Amino acid sequence: MRGGGLLSRRRRQLDPMKKYLVTGLLVWVPLGITLWVLNLTIGTMDQTLQLLPEHWQPDRLLHVHIPGLGVILTVVVVLGTGLLTRNVFGQRLLAAWEAMLRRIPFVNAIYNSVKQVSDTLLSENNQSFRKVLLVHYPHPEAWSLAFQTSVPGEVIQTLDGEYVGVFIPTTPSPVNGFYFYVRKADTIELDISVDRAFKAIISMGVVASPGEATAKLAALDK
Repeated sequence: MRGGGLLSRRRRQLDPMKKYLVTGLLVWVPLGITLWVLNLTIGTMDQTLQLLPEHWQPDRLLHVHIPGLGVILTVVVVLGTGLLTRNVFGQRLLAAWEAMLRRIPFVNAIYNSVKQVSDTLLSENNQSFRKVLLVHYPHPEAWSLAFQTSVPGEVIQTLDGEYVGVFIPTTPSPVNGFYFYVRKADTIELDISVDRAFKAIISMGVVASPGEATAKLAALDK
C-alpha cells in the first residue's frame, strides 16, 4: 500500500511538468518550423545574387553578408518584369521569347504545361478552385477533400448528366493529386474556405483551427 501511494504521489507531481512541457512545445514547435522555413527560403533567394557581376555582389562591396538582399533583388526583378510586359513593347518581347521556347523539343511541352497551370492559378480572375467538396475516393465507402475546377466543353457534351471537375490533392504535398470528373449529385459541398481545406490536407488533419488550439491550451491549464 505504501509503495502504491508513493507511486501515485510521484505521478501527481509529474502531471504539471507534463502540461508545462506540452504547452512549451505548442509555442516553440510552430515558431521553430517557421524560422527554419524562412531561413531556407531567404537562403535560396539569396542565391540570385550570384547572377550579378562579381564586382556588384553585395558581399564583395560591403565585405559582409547581409541575409535577405536576394529577396529584395527577386522582388525588384519580378516587379520590373511585370511592368515591362504590361506595355506593347514588353508583350512583343515576351511573345518572341515564348515562340523561341516552343520551337525547342521537350522544353516546349514542359513550358506549355507550366504556363497553362500558372496562368490559371495566378490570373486576376482566378476561379481555379471554386469550392471545397467531399467526393467518394478511393472507394465508395470513403470520402476525400476535393476542389471543384472547370470541365472542358468537349467533356460536357460527351458525358450524360451534370458533372463537375474535381482535383483531389495528395497529403502532405498538395501540389500533386488526381483530376476526375464526377457526378455533381455524388458530391457534398462544404462551407469552408480553400485555405482552410489546404491546411487540413497539408497537416493530414493534425493542425487545429485557432479556436481548437485555444481550447487545447485551456484544457492543459485545468
